[in-house]
Amino acid sequence: MPDPAAGRSLLLVLHDVAPQTWPDYQPFVETLDTLGDIPMTWLVVPDFHRHDPLALAAGFRQMLDRRLQRGDELVLHGYHHADDSPPPRSPRDYFMRRVYTHEGEFYSLDRAIALERLQAGMDLFQRFGWPLAGFVAPAWLMSEGTRQALRTLPLQYTSDPGHLYRLPDFTPITAPGLVWSARSAWRRGMSRMVCDWQLARFDLAPVIRLGLHPVDMRHEYSRRYWMRTLQHLMQQGRTPLTKSAWLASRQAG
Repeated sequence: MPDPAAGRSLLLVLHDVAPQTWPDYQPFVETLDTLGDIPMTWLVVPDFHRHDPLALAAGFRQMLDRRLQRGDELVLHGYHHADDSPPPRSPRDYFMRRVYTHEGEFYSLDRAIALERLQAGMDLFQRFGWPLAGFVAPAWLMSEGTRQALRTLPLQYTSDPGHLYRLPDFTPITAPGLVWSARSAWRRGMSRMVCDWQLARFDLAPVIRLGLHPVDMRHEYSRRYWMRTLQHLMQQGRTPLTKSAWLASRQAG
């Protein structure tokens, strides 16, 4: 495999990974595995929507154990992936929490509650023997309280749509990403146009992130797009890496 520090990279990231969403991802992942060694970063939710706890999903956890053995990375992705905070009080908060998404779990948490959930997720990873370097908030939405909590924990990075951030200082590293909104046909069509434009714009970027979601896997149009885009970027010479491996390659360089 080419030296990642000397060339361009791509990061394939699976969002919202949970027992409930694995049937969406499974055919896509199995197809990817036939193409060779393509490391993936799995954003794992400990208790998806409060009714899909990892603690009760032994078979699913064994699958993730095997992914780690292949060289994939598991990342903490919220805890419940559902916004259960008190109702929004401002027009901006209403838009962010009721229009933009209903899943911004860490958008309005104070430091104490954010720290409690982060620690619970870290404890779960430790219980299952999973190494943990990163945290990604659902919908990339983090309150100031969440940021304060992250500064106190032994995690190495977090991210938003355009950057990775080294912790505890939130040192930004540009890492542009592609993501779809695939809930309807018009959204899928618009996502295709926007991502094609972004691909051209990011052509010389050191890294491009591909942010896949379970809903993308439910539509052939979006599934085929992600597969074609991944293969295209690899044919261009981009090296697929996990987030931690890419950050390590930058530090080494």
